Amino acid sequence: MKRPFIAAAMCAVVALGATAASASDDHDKVRCNAPMTEWQPRENLRQKLEADGWKVKRIKTEDGCYEVYAFDRNGNRVEAYYDPKSLEMLKRKSDD
Repeated sequence: MKRPFIAAAMCAVVALGATAASASDDHDKVRCNAPMTEWQPRENLRQKLEADGWKVKRIKTEDGCYEVYAFDRNGNRVEAYYDPKSLEMLKRKSDD
């Protein structure tokens, strides 16, 4: 009788650990939820960044946000996330 109980308890612990790990992964993600009808064109974001001295390599959509790969005015490689409605920076990762 003890073996099925132990196996069930171990499965529960593993399931809880997997749920906690996926929750922490989601915590780091940036998500935008503006309807696409309210999005500004990518070109507006490109122009804004280039006016700030950035060299934009690519702008793509990720989790409803604009994801930008570029070099900032100091030459640092940057991956940044922007709200497509406001063009506000939400998160930035760089090599500086």
